[in-house]
Amino acid sequence: MNREYKLLIGGAWVAGDNGSFDVLNPATEAVVAACPTASVGQLDAAVAAAGEAFRQWQFSSNDTRKQLLHDIADKIEAHAAELAEIVVAEQGKPMFLAQAEVGGAVAWTRATAELDIPVEVIEDSPGKRIEMHRKPLGVVGSITPWNWPLMIAVWHIMPALRTGNTVVIKPSEFTPLNTLRLVELINEVAPKGVVNVVTGMSDIGRAMSVHTRINKIVFTGSTATGKDIMFHAANNLKRLTLELGGNDAGIVLPGTDVDAVAMPIFQGAFLNMGQTCAALKRLYVHDSIYEAMCSKLTEIAQQQQLGSGMDEGVTFGPVQNKKQLQIVSDLVEDARNNGARILCGGERLAGRGYFYPPTIVAEASDGMRIVDEEQFGPVLPVIRYSDVDDAVRRANDCDAGLGGSVWGADVESATQVATRLECGTAWINGHAEVLPHAPFGGCKMSGFGVEFGVEGLLEYTSPQLLNINK
Repeated sequence: MNREYKLLIGGAWVAGDNGSFDVLNPATEAVVAACPTASVGQLDAAVAAAGEAFRQWQFSSNDTRKQLLHDIADKIEAHAAELAEIVVAEQGKPMFLAQAEVGGAVAWTRATAELDIPVEVIEDSPGKRIEMHRKPLGVVGSITPWNWPLMIAVWHIMPALRTGNTVVIKPSEFTPLNTLRLVELINEVAPKGVVNVVTGMSDIGRAMSVHTRINKIVFTGSTATGKDIMFHAANNLKRLTLELGGNDAGIVLPGTDVDAVAMPIFQGAFLNMGQTCAALKRLYVHDSIYEAMCSKLTEIAQQQQLGSGMDEGVTFGPVQNKKQLQIVSDLVEDARNNGARILCGGERLAGRGYFYPPTIVAEASDGMRIVDEEQFGPVLPVIRYSDVDDAVRRANDCDAGLGGSVWGADVESATQVATRLECGTAWINGHAEVLPHAPFGGCKMSGFGVEFGVEGLLEYTSPQLLNINK
């Protein structure tokens, strides 16, 4: 990207106090751009700017907030091609998927603009009226991951603004450039200091966790980091929304039409090269259709075209970074060494770029690392079962609880099984679908709190009861 990137604090561009770091293209391993490295002092300045902006923004009208989000959506839409190119360059996904991410960001911003939190009337009697109102929290800290960098930034920022808060966002050091550009666009229509961005390493995220003038943190990422944030947020009892790691299980019931469900199962597992928190990570398939399912998934996997997201016809990009590529490689190798069958893929491609082909692992079993640990990459272990109750037990025998799915021809039966899964969202004949009007969040070690819909907006507010004696 032929431009100089800077931090945006209080409406002003600022160079990083601690120099800069390189952002790599995972398809080529070439440097895309240098990104500023913020100091903790610059984080303090960003929080102060957000706090000063909050003094006025908290009193903005409902209509003003709605209009700002629509104005931001207009900006994203007008710069859609540019933002998609940035996402491909630093994240690695194919262009069609980056374009869908930008389009989703626009749609999500507009949908959030139109959400309202009504005043709840608890009592309205001749002598008394009791109302429940919702007030903004103040400065919201957002820490985003590298897998859906633009979309998740929108998921964090827009409900905060819609409810009258101000924001300091720290994107992943692997994919910071699109967030810097997004915040620049937001600042063309928003009051100064309402949205600020600082980029850097984990020390900035840690400093956000302990910062006494940040009143809420919304974080999407690993369970380990989420636990660290929760520990350090205790000093001022920050509100938290934590969307953490998942190891989503899917159960395919006997009698399921393999040809009908194989493609949506593949898409649910390998969305964004499997680098999605709510992707299908473990697939339990009944004995009677096990071999047919493995064969069909392998066929689909072998049809994918790997390459740079900028190239025509590419359907499958690289793993985003070298560390994650190594994790994927290690898990597949462990499965191979423990008796699993690698039906396709299973080796990093030679040459530059972090390319790992879509990999189907048959005869995987509970106790293998590929089943017990979240791979967060282009690998799907397929696990054989003979009893549905046993499949449910095995699916639930996991610390994570983000999503799960059940696949079958009889929707009623599949739904009954899905209600027994221990997860925040259970899909029937689908997986990994999130919607702006439907709450989404996890349980167990996949975090707490929800995003999206009115319930998601409530996470950015504090209740205030008005007890009125007439």
